[in-house]
Amino acid sequence: MRTTQQAAPSAPLGRIEAIDLLRGLMVALMVLDHVREYFSAAALQFEPTVMLQTTPALFATRWVTHLCAPTFVFLSGMSVYLQRANGRVGAALRKRLLARGMWLILLEVTLVGFAFNFAEPFIFLQVIWAIGFGMILLALLIEAPSIAIAAVGFILLMFDYVLGAAVAPYLPKALWHMLFSPGPLARLPGVVAYPALPWAGILLLGYGLATTIVGEGVIRRRRVLVAGAVMLVCFVILRVSGIGDPRSFGIGPTILLRALSFFNVTKYPPTPQYVLLTLGVSALLLAALSPVGPRRLPMLRAFGRAPFFTYVLHIYLIHTAALLIGMALGLPASSFAGFIESSAPLKEAGWGFGLGWVYAIWIATLLILRPIAIWFANIKSKRSQWWLSYL
Repeated sequence: MRTTQQAAPSAPLGRIEAIDLLRGLMVALMVLDHVREYFSAAALQFEPTVMLQTTPALFATRWVTHLCAPTFVFLSGMSVYLQRANGRVGAALRKRLLARGMWLILLEVTLVGFAFNFAEPFIFLQVIWAIGFGMILLALLIEAPSIAIAAVGFILLMFDYVLGAAVAPYLPKALWHMLFSPGPLARLPGVVAYPALPWAGILLLGYGLATTIVGEGVIRRRRVLVAGAVMLVCFVILRVSGIGDPRSFGIGPTILLRALSFFNVTKYPPTPQYVLLTLGVSALLLAALSPVGPRRLPMLRAFGRAPFFTYVLHIYLIHTAALLIGMALGLPASSFAGFIESSAPLKEAGWGFGLGWVYAIWIATLLILRPIAIWFANIKSKRSQWWLSYL
């Protein structure tokens, strides 16, 4: 008998409503981020995390969306543990992870990439690609103990820069960007925003640490609170010591911005400080959502039960809305094509709105997405077709 193979827990864990709600909240925040990118005049001029140019409101609007990607990736790893706990083990789980990972990568370079760009083929590797790669890697490690998988994730995340520097002379530049650090794809039309290995490390941590925070109501909430507090304390220690992120703090033209710069950590690629801060906050949010009943917050619940469907839909909706509004204001449709490659045409045309309009468009987008997401989540809960589980 193989001693390294994990056995499924004796009793199914069932669906954890708080995880659906947290995932749904992250979807809502991600919608805000993409509305800001397509509609904010300031977003075309400078990055809101540049402390010498930004405003507190712009910085906060961008910073809160930093929670989305690491939380999604971490919960993706945790969801695999929940699948194993509910009876999908061994070859069946490995096969599903491989299929799911390859499916996500295929959709990233086709359906999702086109939604962002609205132009000729352009490979845009971001969070869906990172999750897909992480699932494939987890499929290869799934027989190992949870603690070993968590250790691999920790190494990939904490030592991404060291590992990348060590292998850089031996890898093609495009492959190095795909695995370690954001950058162009050289001969291919495309760019890597989310290098696979550090983000896969977060997914592996989500799987490996799931056993410590999955449990019954009060116990789970207590564990999540402790985990969140520990991560935030570790973030403060690293931030003050200057370890784990290249960005300094205390920078900005006002006292408030200098204070906010303490939380201005690096996402591309994700640094240890960034991961500790964002996952620490998300853990506290998960604890806060734990007592919420299943019939409350139906919009977040629907978003959380159909996250990928809602994710793809919202990109098409936002980009199409920007295109139609821009055309109504006299801009050519071509200005909104190739958005990821270059936003120069929109910048030259003076496109964009103030932050108040960005939030109004965000709320309108959520209201449009709400009934569609609820409809699709209900379909998923009532039907058992295999393909629904991939959306």
